[in-house]
Amino acid sequence: MKLSGDERRNKIMEILLAAKEPIPGSELALKLDVSRQVIVTDIAILRASRPDIIATNNGYILLKSSSTRRIFKVNHTDDQIEEELTCISDLGGTIVDVYIEHKVYGTMSAPLNIRSRRDVQNYIQDIKSGVSTPLENITHGYHYHTVEAKSEEILNEIENSLKKRGFLIESLSEKPIYGAKTYSAG
Repeated sequence: MKLSGDERRNKIMEILLAAKEPIPGSELALKLDVSRQVIVTDIAILRASRPDIIATNNGYILLKSSSTRRIFKVNHTDDQIEEELTCISDLGGTIVDVYIEHKVYGTMSAPLNIRSRRDVQNYIQDIKSGVSTPLENITHGYHYHTVEAKSEEILNEIENSLKKRGFLIESLSEKPIYGAKTYSAG
């Protein structure tokens, strides 16, 4: 029985997480009974929310890091974006990305890589320039951030701070949410 696209991508993630060395696309295609081109497309979709998937000349790898990640579902106004991002970066978190779950378009994401107040200021300046609007405006302020930090303790501090400010809706494990449709914004 053929796997659905979501099931196949989840299986690819399981394989990459368990791998000790790069996995060639042809090997993934063989294991999952699909063409190499399907694997290339799946990897592109996965990389929209997982930029730590790297293509090498020996195959695909998932960069292992000494840090840990957590996903925070949050809600706030545009006027509170700076407070939210500064809260996370000041406590030692890196805001890896922002994504939303849209009822029609599925998952829409954008990499952020915000690590410092300077990064926050640059991001806010880009938003205020009027070139674009924040992704969370599509879902009335509801959005997710993948946040990376050096320890669970730091992530717990960030979670408590977001909760105190009234931004936190829920905290999720690192496992990405895959909708039926996945698009990358940006």
